[in-house]
Amino acid sequence: MALRGSEEVEEQMEEAEHSEDRELRVSPAEEMPADGPGEEEPEQLLLPWDRFSAWLHCICVVGFDLELGQAVEKTSICYLSFPDSNSGCLGDTQFCFRFRQAAGRKSSLGCFLDHFDRDAPVCLKKDQGHFYGYVYFRQVRDKSLKRGYFQKSLVLISKRPYVAFFHSLLKLIAPEYFEKQEPCLEAACNDIDRWSTPSPGKILTLPIMGVVMKVLRIPTCYDKPGTSQLVLSTPSDSLVSIVLPTIHEVDLFRCFYPVFFHIQMLWELVLLGEALVVMAPSPAESSDTVLALVSCVAPLRYCSDFRPYFTIHDSEFKEYTTRTQAPPSVILGVTNPFFAKTLQHWPHIIRIGDMKQTGEMAKQMKVKKLKNLKTLDSKPGVYTAYKPFLNKDEEIIKQLQKGVQQKRPSAAQNAILRRYFLELTQSFIIPLERYVASLMPLQKSICPWKSPPQLKPFVQDEFMKTLEKAGPQLTSRLKGDWIGLYRQFLKSPNFDGWFRNRRKEMTQKLEALHLEALCDEDLQLRIQKHTEVETVDLVLKLKDKLTQAEREQLPVRAGTLAKLQTHIESVILTLPEDLQGILHKPVSP
Repeated sequence: MALRGSEEVEEQMEEAEHSEDRELRVSPAEEMPADGPGEEEPEQLLLPWDRFSAWLHCICVVGFDLELGQAVEKTSICYLSFPDSNSGCLGDTQFCFRFRQAAGRKSSLGCFLDHFDRDAPVCLKKDQGHFYGYVYFRQVRDKSLKRGYFQKSLVLISKRPYVAFFHSLLKLIAPEYFEKQEPCLEAACNDIDRWSTPSPGKILTLPIMGVVMKVLRIPTCYDKPGTSQLVLSTPSDSLVSIVLPTIHEVDLFRCFYPVFFHIQMLWELVLLGEALVVMAPSPAESSDTVLALVSCVAPLRYCSDFRPYFTIHDSEFKEYTTRTQAPPSVILGVTNPFFAKTLQHWPHIIRIGDMKQTGEMAKQMKVKKLKNLKTLDSKPGVYTAYKPFLNKDEEIIKQLQKGVQQKRPSAAQNAILRRYFLELTQSFIIPLERYVASLMPLQKSICPWKSPPQLKPFVQDEFMKTLEKAGPQLTSRLKGDWIGLYRQFLKSPNFDGWFRNRRKEMTQKLEALHLEALCDEDLQLRIQKHTEVETVDLVLKLKDKLTQAEREQLPVRAGTLAKLQTHIESVILTLPEDLQGILHKPVSP
């Protein structure tokens, strides 16, 4: 199998520092054409490796090589693909990392992935500026090797945050690869290139290396948060080996168990985009905890940077550990003891112990002072001087503790905690949604022959006044300084990202309503009063509207674009033949 590298990995290899003694090989993800498929692209028009590229950017194999390592290795991907030496990860370990896409480069997938993102919830849209790395690391004793150990990682690089799915996929591919080497990897790549594309709302049955994975359903942005769609079994299910109820969710209760007395405070810290570092004994625990923190504010999208597994070799190491300025809005997951000293000045530090001992009752823990955190061996807990805005919710703590005592299934505990976070976030977001909806102009103010009206500006004081009668107290039992929490949130990257997204959606809705109003007009009657020049100008403007609607996938009524195209054709036919020929020519990009 000829293994060829993707442009992104090659660039990282050129930019990053030399590693100690690791080797990297990359399997193929063919370059996407610059112009991805249009709307409702027929499957038969997809090129070889298009389907593969819809799921993965590339596959990397990372291993130690005492002789060739430094001559070959040049990328931080290699460091991120191996646990720190102090982690002592014998056997098989799975974890996740995230790294920046090189500045000035666009993913070769381009609008191909945008096509699938249209109906995806915000937390499952492709990551614009980062890649995810999903790792399966194996370390076993082998006396035949100089190091005395076999150490190798299989890494899937993707733009998609499908954590549960890719970890399950690696459990199938990696053990086979370690036994049978490259032919096995080639077979897996060919299988993936025959998969259906990951469209929201689809139930997927995915054959891979002789077994069948079934993804019950990829969520859509239209799903009610916290609900799951009923999926009926089919006769073909008898061939399914693995069923995945979720494509992206982590086990929140298992991740938060070591510090679950402080889950509400952690929710506030994540909501406000505070600088957080998770110190854990292994990359698996570090990455799971960071991903759990990011997902605890769902359906709100966490808009700051987060690194499930961060090492001293990361290209952002100096940027994130400098003491010359305040720590950035980022969540880091680390395992190297060096960080206990390097990140001492960070305001919020979570020390995670061994997650495997979840059968015992977690002890009541007070928030610890930062000066008490000396080394990575410090006791598990939350080290911060932060004082929460909201009063502590004792009911959820008692409910989870009771579940531990009664040996309630982990899935049930996870569902309880996920529901708690969802309701807390929704109680907080609903007043913001209600106020932002009031910024939308009335539909009757939309005139087809004038530009669409503008949204009203977001005025913080006006919003704060609405909280007196329509605040979170309508849906949440929690008391406390909600006003203070909102004031702090409005300064955060999460508010900025959320409001930008809502403003974009509302602006597109206004454009769609304006387009629909144009389509309802009698254009033939209108152009009777126009000169020839004015009619040509109208055609050009309508064509621009049609192009914009297709490019931005505006939420117009079914049939609107076809109706507009018909209007354009009918107006062109009223013009002289020479002008008709010019206007029928496609607009050059």
